[in-house]
Amino acid sequence: MTQYLSIHPTHPQTRLLQQAVKVIEDGGLVVYPTDSCYALGCHLGDKEALERMRQLRAVDAKHNFTLMCRDLSEIGTYSQVDNSMFRLLRSYTPGAFTFILKATREVPRRLQTPKRKTIGLRIPEHPIALGLLEQLGQPLMSTTLILPGDPLPMTEADEIRTRLRQQVDLIIDGGSCGVEPTTVIDLVDGRYEILRQGKGHFQPESH
Repeated sequence: MTQYLSIHPTHPQTRLLQQAVKVIEDGGLVVYPTDSCYALGCHLGDKEALERMRQLRAVDAKHNFTLMCRDLSEIGTYSQVDNSMFRLLRSYTPGAFTFILKATREVPRRLQTPKRKTIGLRIPEHPIALGLLEQLGQPLMSTTLILPGDPLPMTEADEIRTRLRQQVDLIIDGGSCGVEPTTVIDLVDGRYEILRQGKGHFQPESH
């Protein structure tokens, strides 16, 4: 049975965040709001929840999942970042950006892209997402909530509740948070390449 929590979008209630984290720790698949759009999330170490996420999104092993992180120190733990990359990341986080980076050994191999051994990382700028990460104490495995055949991500909690009933374990209603996904930037080779232009506005020359 799918649980449903309505959490305040700017002042999330700690008690409700703790309830949500309990679902994640128990292997649940959750829907939660971010600063770009709604996302699916699960525990970093849960194989079964990750497979459910793959099936719901209908994506293959080449899909770059994202580690949703609390801060830059977590990004440094899970990816290989040199000084210039770190400065760039500091300029654009938190915010609506996903950065593709070389994964470290801290990232389970099943979460890395098969050939390049990369992982997507991002620090959201949304009180509910950050509150979940703070309570969880580690990154959240995530992907944009866009269903097969849909042109845009899902944005209204009521619609999510109707369409994903029984397919996820928890839906967090944090109000409408837009339809634009993150801007995805590949930094693997030390240069930047914009793979998807989304909500985030990327101008590295100005930094």
